[in-house]
Amino acid sequence: MNTEGTGGHAAESTAGHAVEGHAGHAAEGTAGHAVEGIAGHVAADADEHAERFTALRPLLFTIAYEILGSATEADDVLQDGYLRWSRVDLAEVRDTRSYLAKLVTRQALNALRASSRRREDYVGPWLPEPLLLDERDASADAVLAESVSMAMLVVLETLTPDERAVFVLREVFGFEHGEIAAAVGKSVAAVRQTAHRARAHVQARRKRFAPLDTEAERITEQFMAATATGDLDGLLALLAPDAVWTADSGGKATAARKPVVGAAKVAAAVLDIFHKRRTESDLRIETVTCNGAPAIAAYIEGRLEGVFLLVVAAGRITDFYAIRNPDKLIAMTGVHRISRR
Repeated sequence: MNTEGTGGHAAESTAGHAVEGHAGHAAEGTAGHAVEGIAGHVAADADEHAERFTALRPLLFTIAYEILGSATEADDVLQDGYLRWSRVDLAEVRDTRSYLAKLVTRQALNALRASSRRREDYVGPWLPEPLLLDERDASADAVLAESVSMAMLVVLETLTPDERAVFVLREVFGFEHGEIAAAVGKSVAAVRQTAHRARAHVQARRKRFAPLDTEAERITEQFMAATATGDLDGLLALLAPDAVWTADSGGKATAARKPVVGAAKVAAAVLDIFHKRRTESDLRIETVTCNGAPAIAAYIEGRLEGVFLLVVAAGRITDFYAIRNPDKLIAMTGVHRISRR
């Protein structure tokens, strides 16, 4: 679309002609009033841009985060997106939500394609960044809660960039195929095919999702008690037989570079970190909620060393996602708001 450039060029042209005309044909006072009027109009327009963007920021962040799997990169996309939005002629925008979603999706796809090339050289498993959420978010919206869960984000990593964007926009946010086509640069027919393919792919790989509830909280408490005392039998009773431990360090921290599979092996890895190291070093552990699921944050001398997310299904812990890469822990310093509206 040409609307992104129209607002900026029109404002510059109008301001330039107004100032030149008044300066040539009127007194300085008249020119001053013209400049003040233009400045006031520009300021009001800027306020309108900011108000619309701010109102939709939780939605836009959620779109970018689910496409990228990175809160840090999602924030960067929104910053760049706002700069582009600020130059748009609002008179040409019929649907602000659809327009901004399209703008952010395009920027997120560009960022995802660039990062996909970098991930080819990544050391060890690549996991999405953990996300601290506002307590009001996700819990009352099952679709939103599942869409930002670590288990779902890991599945989304197996899609192509276009499949991921189409799935997120259609299945999570309910955009029409025509709106999605404009966002990803494909025909409506191609988007329908992509949506069908992505949906089938996700359905075949998605795990049973249960929002954070009393059972998950109870199992997390029992897990913390078992690791604190080194209770191997108690820990094994909490793990699914095929439990998996997946660690992401990017080669920047000590962590297994391949997934650990099986309750016995996972229990050994868990006790090594949460019991042995806690007794041998100044390791502080606390429970937090990340991506709508129970998680454990580990600190040494006040510095966040890792975030460990637990996936609970049918009363057992099926997966641990250990994020040790310090670059992926930056977003844990602040709370993000998410939304589907």
